[in-house]
Amino acid sequence: MLDKLDMFIALATEEHFGRAAERCGVSQPSLSAAIRQLESELGVQLVWRGSRYQGLTPEGARVLDWARRIVADARTLREEMRAARQGLSGNLRLGVIPTALPMVVRLTDPYLKRHPNVRIRILSRNSVEILQEVENLSLDAGITYLDNEPLGRVTTVPLYAETYQLLMRADNALAGRAALEWSDLAGLPLCLLTPDMQNRRIVNRMLADAGVDAAPMVESNSILTLIAHVTAGPWVSIVNEHTGALLEGDTRLRAVPLTGGRAGSQVGLIAPWREPHTPVLAALLSEARRVSDLPAAAPAG
Repeated sequence: MLDKLDMFIALATEEHFGRAAERCGVSQPSLSAAIRQLESELGVQLVWRGSRYQGLTPEGARVLDWARRIVADARTLREEMRAARQGLSGNLRLGVIPTALPMVVRLTDPYLKRHPNVRIRILSRNSVEILQEVENLSLDAGITYLDNEPLGRVTTVPLYAETYQLLMRADNALAGRAALEWSDLAGLPLCLLTPDMQNRRIVNRMLADAGVDAAPMVESNSILTLIAHVTAGPWVSIVNEHTGALLEGDTRLRAVPLTGGRAGSQVGLIAPWREPHTPVLAALLSEARRVSDLPAAAPAG
């Protein structure tokens, strides 16, 4: 039944029989047959069908909750037994918001040194995608904002509180300043992350508090694209301290701290709210607590 539950989760996530079959590595007829067998075994209809997938029935939505729990528990059991036999090993899928990508090595480097048989896949995702993919088991954990928008019921470990800097070319007239106020950004040719990024929504509020209109000339969901535009000039961008530190060796650029405004948002590791976690995930949570700059948070939910 586990394979059928896994296929059902894939269908609920992809909302398309073909994509779900591809994700599971089976043919579409095989996946459709597995879903029908699962319906027969449970005695309920799980999926509304027409010429294509039309969503889950109320019973299907309830079964989806159980399926995620059962599949996660089975995965944990397998990994615990493997760890008992051969030590900690396995694969870990980690979703990271773009603004946290420059700091993720602070967590993954010591973790992999402690557990060299673990393999980590790091994927750039926005905060909404991280929550969705942690819930549907596409990701094992994520690094995202903790205190800006609702997270739901997850385990959290705070890592740091963001501070912000204005990134510009070294020949910019403001490059010699020791610090800038948010109000100093009025009228500057900004390039910022796109509005679907939580960092952009945070920056918008900071600018609004200072009476500055957030009207960037360039928007992108890629930090690298913003840096390239700043390097070309005349654009400037708002980055966090980890991105600024990563660029310190580039003599073409200068990052000046932005002062004032509300406190920076907390960024941390999130994982599904469940016990026990898989051994590789439990070890990652422990490592996050060791490298954190912040006190532990109360459980969310």
